[in-house]
Amino acid sequence: MALFGRGVTPIPLLAVAILLSGWLAYLIYMPQPTNDPYRLKPDDAMVVAKGASLYKQHCASCHGTDLAGEANWKTRKPDGRLPAPPHDESGHSWHHDNAALFNVTKYGPQYVAGAKYKSNMPAFEKTLSDPEIIAVLSYIKSTWPEDVRAAHDEINKRARQK
Repeated sequence: MALFGRGVTPIPLLAVAILLSGWLAYLIYMPQPTNDPYRLKPDDAMVVAKGASLYKQHCASCHGTDLAGEANWKTRKPDGRLPAPPHDESGHSWHHDNAALFNVTKYGPQYVAGAKYKSNMPAFEKTLSDPEIIAVLSYIKSTWPEDVRAAHDEINKRARQK
C-alpha cells in the first residue's frame, strides 16, 4: 500500500520519525560539553569509585582513610613543614578551585606556593594520569556535605570568570 501515492510505506517513515525523535531527545538531554579540563565529577559513581581506590593507594597514608589529615595540621612540625591537611569539610581543600587542586596534586605544592616552599607532599605527575587525578579529587568532593559542595562550585564559577 502506497502512502501519499508515492510508493512510500509507513514502516520506513515510522523508523525515520523514531530516529529523529531519539536524536532530538539526545540533543536536549545530553550532558553539555565543557571546556573545563579540571571539571570534577563527584556525582559519577564510576569516577568516584576509581578515585576512592586511588586515594586509598596514594593519599590515605598521609591524609587519612577518613580524609581527616594529620593532627594539628595547621601547626608546623620541628622541620618547618606542615602536617598533611584534611580533605574533608574541616580542611581547606574546598576553598581552592579545581585547577589549583589539580595542579597541587599533579605538580606538588611548590607549583602554587613557590619553589622554596617545603612540603612532604610529592608531585603525582609521573604516578597518576590526569583522569586519575580528576577521579581522586572527584572522590574527595563527593564526601563533602551539599553546602560545602555548593560553596566549592561557586569558587569554581568565580575562577572561570577571571
